Amino acid sequence: MLALCICWGFQQVAIKLVAHDIAPIMQLGLRSGFAALVLGIITLRQEGRDAFADGTLLAGLWVGFLFGLEFLFIAEGLRYTTASHMVVFIYTAPIFTALGLHLRWPDERLSPLQWLGVLIAFAGIAITFIGRDSAQGRNMLVGDALGVMAGAAWGATTVGIRVSALSEISPVKTLFYQLALAFLMLVPLGFVLNQSAIVPSTGALLSLGFQAIIVALASYLTWFWLLRRYLASRLSILSFMTPLFGVGFGVFILHEPIDPSFGLGAGLVLAGLLCVSITDLRRRQAPR
Repeated sequence: MLALCICWGFQQVAIKLVAHDIAPIMQLGLRSGFAALVLGIITLRQEGRDAFADGTLLAGLWVGFLFGLEFLFIAEGLRYTTASHMVVFIYTAPIFTALGLHLRWPDERLSPLQWLGVLIAFAGIAITFIGRDSAQGRNMLVGDALGVMAGAAWGATTVGIRVSALSEISPVKTLFYQLALAFLMLVPLGFVLNQSAIVPSTGALLSLGFQAIIVALASYLTWFWLLRRYLASRLSILSFMTPLFGVGFGVFILHEPIDPSFGLGAGLVLAGLLCVSITDLRRRQAPR
C-alpha cells in the first residue's frame, strides 16, 4: 500500500511535468488504451470468445463511462489547478462512495460519526474555495471544482461495481471495461478539443511509460488483488497517504505553493474521510 500511495501521489505530478509536450487528456487516454489492450488480451486468453457474454457488458459499459468521466475531469482540471490541489480533491471519492452506498444498501447506512465526517470534508472543500478573487484564483477554482467532480465520478464508479455483477467477476475484466471506455472517450475528445498535439520528448515518453505500465496496469491490478485479501475499509484508510505524497511531490518537484486556506481545507477533508472510513472499519470488524 505504501508503494501504491507513492505511485498514485506522483501520477498527477508526472502529468503536469510534460503537459507542454502532450496534453493531460491525451496522456490519460493513451495510457488507458495501452493498458486496455493488454488486459483485453489477458481476458480473451482466460475466458475465450464468450468472455463478454456473461451478462456484465452493460454494467461494464456504464462503469467504464463513469471511469472515463473521472479521467476527463482530472485532465481538464489539471489545466487550471495544481497537482497538489487535484490529488486532494480526487480523494474525496470515499465520501461519495459512502453516500451512494447509504442510499443503495440498508446495511451501509451512515452512522452519526460518518455524517459528521461528511460535513467536515465538505466544509474543508468550501474553505479551499475561499479567497479566489484574482483571475488566477478563479482559474484554480474551476480546476478544483473539476477535481471534486472527478472524486464524485470515482465514487460513483465504486458504487456501480459494488451493486452490479462486476463485483463477482475477474478484476482484470472489470479494469478492462474501465480503461477501454476511458480510451474511447478521451482520445477522440483530445482531437475535438484541439489537444491532440504530441511532442515525443524523452520526458513525455517516460511519463507515458510510467502511467501506462506502472499506474494503469501494475498499480490497479495490485489494488484489486489487495481488495480480495484484506478489508477494503482498512486499505482505504491507508490510501489516505496518497494525497500527502501528492502534495509533497507537487511542492518539492513542481514548486507549487500551499496557501493557508488550502492547507486548512485539505486537513479538514482528510479528517472527514478518516471519520467515514474508521467507522466503516469498526462496523465490518464487529461481527468478528
